[in-house]
Amino acid sequence: MCTKMADTDWANALEVFRASLPRRGAKSRDDRLFLEALHYFSVHNITCRALPERFGRWNSVWKRFDRLSKAGVFETVFDYLAALSSSAHLVQMFDSTVVRAHVSAAGAKGGRKIRRSVARKGASRPKST
Repeated sequence: MCTKMADTDWANALEVFRASLPRRGAKSRDDRLFLEALHYFSVHNITCRALPERFGRWNSVWKRFDRLSKAGVFETVFDYLAALSSSAHLVQMFDSTVVRAHVSAAGAKGGRKIRRSVARKGASRPKST
């Protein structure tokens, strides 16, 4: 579809994905469509609700992704694919989309300044004679 992967590459990716799936639960109807939806979602940097209708209901895609990621399926897939490669140990990826600065990192001073209350100030002795 939109991934520009050859059918042989898809066959290998689907074989690894299906081998990594948990044994329990209902089997999916179309694993390739699900993986293409995840690819579309990540490449186009959109919210799940903006997925095109050809991928099915966005909520179903999101629920399946959430369930599989919590089960560790994607880590297993990536580990297996890395084991197939002879140069995977040389490749490192740094994605800037996960690096975010806190709101207070803009440089302006903020926070609460400690001030003596008027009641305590009136009750204390004068500082000079």
